[in-house]
Amino acid sequence: MVAALSVTHCFLPPHPGPTAIATIFGANLGTTLLYGMIITIPTVIVAGPIFSKFLKSFEKSPPEGLYNPKIFTEEEMPGFGISIFAAVIPVVLMAIAAVFELTTPKENPLRQFFEFIGNPAVALFIAVVIAVFTLGLRNGRKMEEVMDMCGESIAAIAMIIFIIAGGGAFKQVLVDSGVGNYIADMMKGSSLSPLLMCWTVAAMLRIALGSATVAAITTAGIVTPIIAVTHADPALMVLAVGSGSVIASHVNDPGFWLFKGYFNLSVVETLKTWTVMETLISFLGLGGVLILNAIIH
Repeated sequence: MVAALSVTHCFLPPHPGPTAIATIFGANLGTTLLYGMIITIPTVIVAGPIFSKFLKSFEKSPPEGLYNPKIFTEEEMPGFGISIFAAVIPVVLMAIAAVFELTTPKENPLRQFFEFIGNPAVALFIAVVIAVFTLGLRNGRKMEEVMDMCGESIAAIAMIIFIIAGGGAFKQVLVDSGVGNYIADMMKGSSLSPLLMCWTVAAMLRIALGSATVAAITTAGIVTPIIAVTHADPALMVLAVGSGSVIASHVNDPGFWLFKGYFNLSVVETLKTWTVMETLISFLGLGGVLILNAIIH
């Protein structure tokens, strides 16, 4: 599941990262999505089910309080439809906001309204409120009981959130230190092919800065002039940048600490699992881009 999510993050519009890069490069989103799907399927299979077969020695239990082993009766559980609705409502709100952002002018009141409720923090808050009523009060539970459940849930994830925040702060220190500008200047005189250059710059920025999104957007700004000079395929350039931007996630990446916290791993175990998986996705993505480029052009 994590491999699939990570591949989506770097290859597939309408995820914000690939969509933003495609806009900067002037790439067709449909073409980018098509090429991305071709690369995504084998990448997910190798980085997910196949790679996970080598991780059977990592037998871990979820952090205490994060997993509830109680088996509920049918009478205690809410309906399937309302359960799915409560879970996907923030995704729906954010998707609607993205559509309005792409299709309507900034002054449009409807766009401003949906941008507000589609803000991730607001959308998640709305989802919690809906869940309190639909999954709690409407299901026969008292408000005190629902609030106790919320409190227990927050206690279970509090330390994970603090660790992720610490990783994010470390990442921002690196970003503000100017490491990205140094790497960009270093790569300006390179004679690499445009696809390899995109991947290399994004990979170096990712390793130095931690954030895949920052690495991808920064790389897009650096290599955009190359498209006009070399006539490289913009859609493949998007995928090359996306591939490089996920390589070697380590201690300066909040995602590293998120994976470590939820899977209850040590730092070394996280490097052996999450970091290797991300690096595998990056190299498989690069290979897919180069193969597609050879076939199409």
